[in-house]
Amino acid sequence: MASERMTKIVAKDVESNRRRGGDLRTLLSPANTGATAGFMGVLTLEPGEVVTEHYHPYSEEFLYLVSGELLARVDGKPVPLSAGEALHLEINVRHRLENHGAEPAFLVFQLGPLAPRPELGHVDTEPLPGQEAV
Repeated sequence: MASERMTKIVAKDVESNRRRGGDLRTLLSPANTGATAGFMGVLTLEPGEVVTEHYHPYSEEFLYLVSGELLARVDGKPVPLSAGEALHLEINVRHRLENHGAEPAFLVFQLGPLAPRPELGHVDTEPLPGQEAV
């Protein structure tokens, strides 16, 4: 649902992106809402799944763990997260998310400001799932 002043998105209606691991859905972004300051989405990580290490050269990232438990590796250091906890990552901070628990983890994320072009917003620092190291 979109109007001149707002856009409502239903998470289950957004295509899942599994390229870097987990079930990631970008809900509110320049592409689907015309947002100009950042973007927001959700991530579901099943037990044993990871989101591979990466960083954002133009954006801060804000994470809020709604349910489950995760281990964030921030510049290589382990940072445990439990439901109800939030984590702020500054620009250029390498991070990886791992679910070592027995239950799925559900996380909300927001990034801002936007990179000048989408392809500049995310830098992978390890091979993606299913790819070999170079």
